[in-house]
Amino acid sequence: MAAVPADFERLATLACGRAAAASGYIGEEELRGLLMLAAAAPLGPGRPELMVEIGSFKGKSAVALATFAQQRGLPPLVSIDPHTAPSVTDPGLPEASSFEAFTAALAAAGVTDQVEVHRQRSQEAAVGWHRPIGLLWIDGDHTWEGARSDFDLFSPFLVPGALVALHDSLHFFEGPIRVFVERMLADDRFGPAGFLHSIAWAQERFADGARVRAERSGLALCTRRLLARVTPPAKLRGLNKVRYKLAC
Repeated sequence: MAAVPADFERLATLACGRAAAASGYIGEEELRGLLMLAAAAPLGPGRPELMVEIGSFKGKSAVALATFAQQRGLPPLVSIDPHTAPSVTDPGLPEASSFEAFTAALAAAGVTDQVEVHRQRSQEAAVGWHRPIGLLWIDGDHTWEGARSDFDLFSPFLVPGALVALHDSLHFFEGPIRVFVERMLADDRFGPAGFLHSIAWAQERFADGARVRAERSGLALCTRRLLARVTPPAKLRGLNKVRYKLAC
């Protein structure tokens, strides 16, 4: 991985400070973890690799990543989200759209020009996609079908050393944790992997991912215990809730 820049603390404090004004479901510690992944990803001024965010909601993580990109002279963050609500995994959202809140958050943070907005579903945005990705941040549809589709559509464009991060992997959703276990930990295309709070991450290491297969397998063995707890029609209640917390 790339070395974290010496001014990372300043960048993270600025990015998290701007993001604090936006609504969302990601805390500051998770944002700092995400920013650390961005700092370690193969990204740089003048390089073509992009940060791609699937699922932006009202812009909290987008503001943080766009601020980081702005301060480091990186290409704009690519944001992909239809901004429609509710969804299967967010049934309680009162608004029909999060787009106005999203654009307002970008404007308030001064990063409107640092975000390339695709107001569409990931399946639509993927049509004809050919651009290299240095950081793939998946925080959209948390069902197995949705998270798997997001990963399968965009992971072929990861450059060597790129990082994939999935939000809410240690929350009660099937998609992110199952993608992590079945698509990433089981594949020698990936090398180092782990958790930053509820963010599951892994690095593309096609050339030597097999070298850490045992470590990935050990992490998968522990993490697989969560799958039975979150697989529908399991509910987060009673004995299953206790077992889920113990597994986490």
